[in-house]
Amino acid sequence: MNDKLIDFCLRIGDTSLILSHRIGEYCSKAPLLEEDLAITNVGLDLLGQAENFLTYAAELKGDTTADLLTFKRKEKNFRCLHLAQTPNTDFAFILTRQFMLDCYHKLLFDSLIYSKDDRISGISKKAIKEVNYHLKRSSDWILRLGLGTEESHTKLQNAIDQLWMYTDELFVDNETDIIINQSKIGPLSSSLKEGWKELVLPIFKNASIVVPENHLYSLKYGKNGFHTEYLGYILAEMQHLPLLYPDAIW
Repeated sequence: MNDKLIDFCLRIGDTSLILSHRIGEYCSKAPLLEEDLAITNVGLDLLGQAENFLTYAAELKGDTTADLLTFKRKEKNFRCLHLAQTPNTDFAFILTRQFMLDCYHKLLFDSLIYSKDDRISGISKKAIKEVNYHLKRSSDWILRLGLGTEESHTKLQNAIDQLWMYTDELFVDNETDIIINQSKIGPLSSSLKEGWKELVLPIFKNASIVVPENHLYSLKYGKNGFHTEYLGYILAEMQHLPLLYPDAIW
């Protein structure tokens, strides 16, 4: 059971960590100064959530820390969702990826507030306040892009068409999901699917977006340690200095 709880915490922490890193890559490149500040703050919120879950995972594992899990772990031992790994193709891709994960996090943390694990419940009670803001912001941007110019609508539709295939992983149960749910610590991933659609589809409809057909990206998922080609490049950048100077102290 302890191993599954660690795996569950890594999944949430790693997804927020990698998504935060992607947002950090975009710092200073947003179309408006106000948006540059806003998206950077979202990245900082995600980094805080990642630190909380990775710290808990490190305590459960013993003889490690959140920093070591971040900077010294191999790619195969990360558990982040594929969607968080996708590159910053353009602003529409960044906002679409964020919106899809905001809807997922909204449902996940709403459920985890009632977790029998007090540590996870406490982290989630803090995180849900941030997630509600993230979702409001990304929803507004989806509508703004979808109902804006012909170019903004086309770019948004293209982003959704390209990223939709990664959403299947959000709702696939593995052994960790089943044991965590049986222990009343967290929900089955599959149980979030209908609620996610209820959040996502009306926004897409109001933004005049055509929802793509379901085409699976892979049957090997990040939550099981199988990653896209993007994660290796992210880790090479993120872990470069700690691996080059392993005894350095900040």
